[in-house]
Amino acid sequence: MNSLLKKMMVALLSLGLAQAVWADNVPDFKETLQVAEQGDAAAQYNLGVMYDQGQGVRQDYVQAVQWYRKAAEQGHAVAQYNLGSMYDQGQGVRQDYAQAVGWFRKAAEQGGAKAQLHLGLMYVQGRGVRQDDAQAAQWFRKAAEQGVAQAQYNLGVMYNQGQGVHQDYVQAVQWYRKAAEQGSADAQYNLGVMYANGQGVRQDDEQAVGWFRKAAEQGGAKAQLHLGLMYVQGRGVRQDDAQAAQWFRKAAEQGVAQAQYNLAVMYAKGRGVRQDGEQAVQWFRKAAEQGYPQAQL
Repeated sequence: MNSLLKKMMVALLSLGLAQAVWADNVPDFKETLQVAEQGDAAAQYNLGVMYDQGQGVRQDYVQAVQWYRKAAEQGHAVAQYNLGSMYDQGQGVRQDYAQAVGWFRKAAEQGGAKAQLHLGLMYVQGRGVRQDDAQAAQWFRKAAEQGVAQAQYNLGVMYNQGQGVHQDYVQAVQWYRKAAEQGSADAQYNLGVMYANGQGVRQDDEQAVGWFRKAAEQGGAKAQLHLGLMYVQGRGVRQDDAQAAQWFRKAAEQGVAQAQYNLAVMYAKGRGVRQDGEQAVQWFRKAAEQGYPQAQL
């Protein structure tokens, strides 16, 4: 798998534990324990959540694992997913990616969307299973079709890069759009790139600017850089150096070397900002320290 795909698909495998669905009156720990000890899978799962989250009892990951396991062994899909997450993170149990994959798979085969997403990630990363982009794409698709934005984005990346599927920009755009419409900043940025380049969709700078802006306003550094570039070039928006400088600054402050260099140029030339040699040198230096070639000349 190429490095670009790895960068685009990095996702924090946070537990994302589903909270127990309580009745109107939240049951107390003793009541839940009593029912769980009678073998009720839902109560066992709920007890696992209580220990995991410290709800009504002192947080105890070892106990959480114990009760998740009891529910999982009875086929409780969310408990299987949560148990897989505990193995993946090494919480309450020794970290074991193979065990994580096993439990994610059990939940995924029952239709658990989060488990499908995480199983796909394990295949992408080769964690607990042989690296296999085709398998990753299959599991991402299952989760994506259930509306999971991260899976939709990941599937878009795979179509964009031709990883595990035949390269297909039209499909990439389709999946990016679904994720973007759910608010995924990464998908919004990538969709903007597709519009800017005319890949899988008719080239449209205004659409590109619109999607870059949505991602930029969520703090997406690459989107902030590219929105600044659109303002500099007057592509899809009225040319405006002041706006360009503002967006370059936002990206530069997040450590984007190209944005730091661009902002330095703006200060050196007095474009969109008051000319300021000291500020120019400061931003040139930051870009140079990151190895940005033009800043090192």
